[in-house]
Amino acid sequence: MYLWSMVKFFFGPIGGKAAGLHIITTMIVTVAGMMTVVVAFTYFGEFIRKRIWDRLFRKRASDKPPKEKSNFLKKYGLVGVVALTPILLSPLGGTLIAVSVSPNREKIIIYMFISACVWSVILTCAVYFGYDAVMNFIKSMQPV
Repeated sequence: MYLWSMVKFFFGPIGGKAAGLHIITTMIVTVAGMMTVVVAFTYFGEFIRKRIWDRLFRKRASDKPPKEKSNFLKKYGLVGVVALTPILLSPLGGTLIAVSVSPNREKIIIYMFISACVWSVILTCAVYFGYDAVMNFIKSMQPV
């Protein structure tokens, strides 16, 4: 479950429910999985980009210069990226975008931690209690 939370945040609550873990344990492990990726790529992202990414994908002469930041990034900045990372983006994708928006590493980590905690509570409760509600509804619809 920890590893799945590193890939996609929503897999943590689903995996916790499937494994029969306690709701608090699921929340903690989900946040830990996301924050592992956030810390790793916030501090070592530049190293990874220079050593690995640039070797695999060398720039060609025909590559165009990067475009201007999107309207979303201009309007909402780091807070918008951080707020949407757990639900729309993967922890890796959100971290890479956040690093490109803000050079302040500590700010990125703090904001991502707050976002991960809030979304972990919301999504884990939705999975745990929503699953139970759906199963009870299905049972009530079955003929006696």
